[in-house]
Amino acid sequence: MEQIRFIQAEHLKQKPTDESKLGFGQIFTDYMFTMRYDEEHGWHNPTIEPYHPLSMDPSTMVLHYGQSIFEGTKCYRRKDGGLQLFRPWDNFARMNRSAERLSIPKFDEELALQGLIQLIEVERDWVPHSHGASLYIRPTIIATDPRLGVHPSHTYLFFIILSPSGAYYKEGLAPVGIYVEDKYVRAVRGGIGFAKTAGNYAASLKASEIAEEKGYAQVLWLDGVDQKYVEEVGSMNMMFVVDGKLITPMLNGSILAGITRDSILKLAKSMGIETEERRISIQEIINAAHAGKLDEAFGTGTAAVVSPVGELCVDGEKIVVSNGKIGKLTQKLYDTLTGIQYGDLPDTMGWVRKVD
Repeated sequence: MEQIRFIQAEHLKQKPTDESKLGFGQIFTDYMFTMRYDEEHGWHNPTIEPYHPLSMDPSTMVLHYGQSIFEGTKCYRRKDGGLQLFRPWDNFARMNRSAERLSIPKFDEELALQGLIQLIEVERDWVPHSHGASLYIRPTIIATDPRLGVHPSHTYLFFIILSPSGAYYKEGLAPVGIYVEDKYVRAVRGGIGFAKTAGNYAASLKASEIAEEKGYAQVLWLDGVDQKYVEEVGSMNMMFVVDGKLITPMLNGSILAGITRDSILKLAKSMGIETEERRISIQEIINAAHAGKLDEAFGTGTAAVVSPVGELCVDGEKIVVSNGKIGKLTQKLYDTLTGIQYGDLPDTMGWVRKVD
């Protein structure tokens, strides 16, 4: 494995002193990890270097043709002061699946993991101490050829940046309202819906804007063919508890294979909860609600971990879920998963990678 270089920064930033004002994705640490790709050398020159703006030609291909993929994971501080990562190897494996779909050369996942660990070791003082706060990690790859023409780039930049972020829920897990989108679609099977790429998020902005205007926090996307099957909610996977059973849309190529999704399913099974991954029509959810069998609903993702849903708006009809409060299973799954992530509960699943 190629040795990772370190370039010392001339000046270090002042670290935030009030962790209640961190927000999300607004503050960045002193260093970043980078490596580059070209056809002669492959992925090479792994480096931890000072965080700095990227300089690129106006013709740089990522700006025109969208060859851009990224990941999102976190570093957590335990009560004893130690640091740990949650399933980072799965993030890099998924990133390589995204790379393959967007014709980006695959990278050495072990090298990327070692680069991340060394970067965390250098930046350990940036990891927040308050419960619920964490150090957000954003690995990214962009195409860097300075030329026009619709074809894959011949050069790429891989980088990892870090951002101390505050607690997602400052005042507890407050259920959110969800707007079911029936006009716009985000992705279709055979497209890039399963990849974590910038274009997927660009495709979601218009509907998100409409939902916000109507007073809803997130958009629930339906499939792009029939527009009747549940897919994702915002930037999260969607789950329902119907008549005591946990159900979620199956991975069909148009939704993201969420790592939190997978973790929640495994935890639920370990608790003896029956789970199903299958096609779920929005009409099935409406019928379950009318029959009094829609017990709970929630989204799963890295940022929120679990986001309880208190209301669904379907074609103008407002469906209240769990009396507008967080459900018992939703709360239990959230407490268990965050307990493992922060080291408060034992990691019986082998998901944690301690940094210290």
